[in-house]
Amino acid sequence: MRANRMIAGLVAVLALLGLSLVTAGSASAATGSWKAYGNTNPITSSPHTWKCDASKVISTNVLAQVCVIRSENGKLVQGAVIVRNNTNALFSTSASVTVWNKQPVVLGEWDCASSGVATKSWSVCFGQSFPFNPKADATGYAKGVYLGDTPDV
Repeated sequence: MRANRMIAGLVAVLALLGLSLVTAGSASAATGSWKAYGNTNPITSSPHTWKCDASKVISTNVLAQVCVIRSENGKLVQGAVIVRNNTNALFSTSASVTVWNKQPVVLGEWDCASSGVATKSWSVCFGQSFPFNPKADATGYAKGVYLGDTPDV
């Protein structure tokens, strides 16, 4: 469903700009930032509203999930990818997140460079927070694995 929305949105934008699919280039993503949470769950420890897709296995004993976050006051949104390392060794991964409106139009894309997630801990790749009042959702990747599409926030 997300793919159909993405394709329809891309075709509409390209038609509006008078471009063809052949000439469309890829946009570069902004730089996201990693935050280590140790053994504290980033969702349950936050006052903000998190809407996430189900966790996906990205390696043996390592899970990741994409989330879209609405600030406690309801005025800001942000995308995130959570990585949980249940192994006994440091785990390195990159991640990316894209926040969408319901048109669908990309509101922002962020890439977090490869970073180490400590053993038995959570780390989160965050995109920038930005003001947006209508509904938004997010898609994401970690270690090259597609993490799905979040519910709306």
